[in-house]
Amino acid sequence: MFSAYVRIFVSVERVDLRVSFDRLAGIVRERFGEDPRGGSLFVFLNKGTNRCKVLFYDRSGYAILYKRLDSGVFVPPPRNEGASRVEMSPEAFARFLEGLAVENKKKSNIH
Repeated sequence: MFSAYVRIFVSVERVDLRVSFDRLAGIVRERFGEDPRGGSLFVFLNKGTNRCKVLFYDRSGYAILYKRLDSGVFVPPPRNEGASRVEMSPEAFARFLEGLAVENKKKSNIH
């Protein structure tokens, strides 16, 4: 689905998923300090953690993948205290989208 080299960031804070492309891109710039058009994927969870939106930019504009689990919750990777986001590998992201717990072997980024 996505390149094995793509960077994937998960927001530590829960987000009202009624927000649209522009607000999610603003969160990426303001809280993560990243360029939302830089080719990375940005994952946002709702309060109940049973829904997620993934914001990404392809060559022609923003796109959102929106997923709701039928049962269970998304289990984000562990984070460092004070972090606004956590980076996960593409393999961990695939497990995450299935609602499976992931152990992130990469170091969490504090921003």
